[in-house]
Amino acid sequence: MSIGLYIHIPFCQQKCLYCDFPSVAGREDLYAAYTAALCREIAGKGGLLSVCTVDTVYIGGGTPTVLPAGCLEELGRCLRANVAVAAGAEFTFEANPGTLDGDKLAVLRANGANRVSLGVQAFDDGVLAAAGRIHTAAQAAEAVAAVRKAGFGRISIDLMYGLPGQTAAGFRAGLEQAAALPVEHVSVYGLKVEEGTPFARLAAEGRLVLPDEAEDEAMYDLAASFLPARGFARYEISNYARPGAECRHNLRYWRYEPYIGVGAAAHSFWQGERLANTADVQEYIARALAGESPLASRERPEAAVAMAEYAFLALRTAAGVSYEDFAARFGREFPRLYGAAADKLARQGLVTAGEGSLRLTEKGQKFGNIVFAAFLPD
Repeated sequence: MSIGLYIHIPFCQQKCLYCDFPSVAGREDLYAAYTAALCREIAGKGGLLSVCTVDTVYIGGGTPTVLPAGCLEELGRCLRANVAVAAGAEFTFEANPGTLDGDKLAVLRANGANRVSLGVQAFDDGVLAAAGRIHTAAQAAEAVAAVRKAGFGRISIDLMYGLPGQTAAGFRAGLEQAAALPVEHVSVYGLKVEEGTPFARLAAEGRLVLPDEAEDEAMYDLAASFLPARGFARYEISNYARPGAECRHNLRYWRYEPYIGVGAAAHSFWQGERLANTADVQEYIARALAGESPLASRERPEAAVAMAEYAFLALRTAAGVSYEDFAARFGREFPRLYGAAADKLARQGLVTAGEGSLRLTEKGQKFGNIVFAAFLPD
């Protein structure tokens, strides 16, 4: 059986003003202990991770590359000792420009990493500063060059739209810069002002000035047309890739396939259950180093919820829902269960039925949340 492995590094050099991810800044004092705790949890799952074939590894955050090279090397040794990573596995780590150097890149490459996901977000220094990013546009381009020089064959970059000070013209210029770089994958996310973030507080005070709805939609439309025209096929609502460069680890999530998460706030999907570790970093360290489970919650979704989850995760992808795969997983016929909802969405121009599948239309990709809500149980 093949599974994915996700490793969470909850540290950043500086929290971005829009970020609600489980991460903390300014806790360099915890780096060594956290790495040791991670290795203890991974070793504790050694039976599972060595029996199952791990064909995707993803180190995310936070910003994994804030860890010093010594911690990254320790983590690499632990993975080699306890995890049956398949030959040809996809091994990704996230990084931010400004946190990479030659030593870290060499350590990661030597320990099997072959794909890098860079948090670029924009190629406009004013927009980057307004979002609380720590790097400049020039540093982002330099980071891509350094990653390629270090021998990584697959590079992805993240971009955002709808940020303060951003315009459709500026966003298009950023897309042009991205397409000119030696990257194989681009993720494009619209800003969401999340509760508890500095942006949310600024919005509540009336001090957050964002692009208007028309400008925001123009940026969305630019990404959806510009990137495919430059050879980046849209294989998921927010993700574009050159042929064969799709993120296999993330496809595992959207295809409802099993994965194990380790680290503070990490989630797993295993044997139909969703599990989550404690998000408190210090609690995680204490429990993991004591040999205790850091698990905070576990849930087995009831059948109606599981089928709805499968439907809207699959619909995020260009392949859509496979009726055959749905029947194999749940023993039910998708058209019989959701035929009325699918017909209504088709009349609205949001989905289209093909040979044994249901997929979002171009309009449906833009209004995906309307589609997804149609599959939720009452």
